[in-house]
Amino acid sequence: MTRILGLTGSIGMGKSTVAGMFRERGVPVFDADAVVHELQGPGGALVGEIEAAFPGTTGPEGVIRAKLGAAVFGNREALARLEGIVHPAVAESRTRFLAEHSGVPLVVFDIPLLYEKVGDRGLDGVAVVSAPAEAQRARVLARLGMTPEKFEQILGLQVPDAEKRARADFVIDTGTSLAETRAQVNRIVAALAESE
Repeated sequence: MTRILGLTGSIGMGKSTVAGMFRERGVPVFDADAVVHELQGPGGALVGEIEAAFPGTTGPEGVIRAKLGAAVFGNREALARLEGIVHPAVAESRTRFLAEHSGVPLVVFDIPLLYEKVGDRGLDGVAVVSAPAEAQRARVLARLGMTPEKFEQILGLQVPDAEKRARADFVIDTGTSLAETRAQVNRIVAALAESE
């Protein structure tokens, strides 16, 4: 039976790097963000439906993120309408992914807002990627276009790191060397995939 590990973490914690480490071990990773980008990109399956619901938010390159963001930001009803379009399509992609990888011992669902939006139902465990607050802040503020205000706003929308760590089955510390982080990933793979 395939075990499913949810992978999550707040902004700037190193989740993408850790997802890559699972891939290096041969563990299939379902990247929810990448699926959303594909569905909303040029020729994406959801572009027409999003344009119908939010006129003027798409173009030849798909969804215009700034315009769509402006249309839903601070408007719970509009956000719920957008999520009603996006979430079922992502769930369908996830179901297909599971069917394609049904014979493997372990898959990872990379879900940035796992605790905020999805929950851990149907998962065999959750791994939270975490780092000290000062490392997180430095990483995020090094991103192009990021400001301290924007960073604080994003943090305000996310479940606090301490709460994520407390709820997790595994905590992957990225405030260490890459080799040490990789060793943590290897231990999780051994615990979940190789203990069958």
